[in-house]
Amino acid sequence: MTTPQTGDDAPTFTATVGTSDHEPFDLADHIGDGPIVLATFPGAFTPPCTNEMVAFQGHLDAFEDAGATIIGLSADSPFSQGAFREEHGIEFDLVSDMSGEAIRAYGVEMDIADLGLYGNANRAVFVVDNDGTIVYDWVADDPTNEPDYEEILGVVREQ
Repeated sequence: MTTPQTGDDAPTFTATVGTSDHEPFDLADHIGDGPIVLATFPGAFTPPCTNEMVAFQGHLDAFEDAGATIIGLSADSPFSQGAFREEHGIEFDLVSDMSGEAIRAYGVEMDIADLGLYGNANRAVFVVDNDGTIVYDWVADDPTNEPDYEEILGVVREQ
């Protein structure tokens, strides 16, 4: 399992947006529309993941002002993600990767055996530019760690 890094082409994938409509999602459709901030996370409703997604929501205006699209991605079901978005007022798309296609493509698959969780996404952030190239990568050493939001915003503003 290789994690793509800065300078690599971003793996594209299809999945489902976590809404009641279960809209299809294709990363390729978003490439070229400004920087993409792809934030993978282990699981909706867990404290560290809630903190991270709420923090991205808190920075959403600044990211949008910089022309960026934030996408959260986890192995949670679309139903769970929809409820998570609603409960925490998250306005950006959360994408359900129950098949694990994107999680594996980004090399962030992990198991938390103590909790009986397998095939979840580690916490990671990738910024993809208009050409589909990864211009920033961060993977948590420990899934309870959060990324540096200001650093990510700085990278986005440079695009």
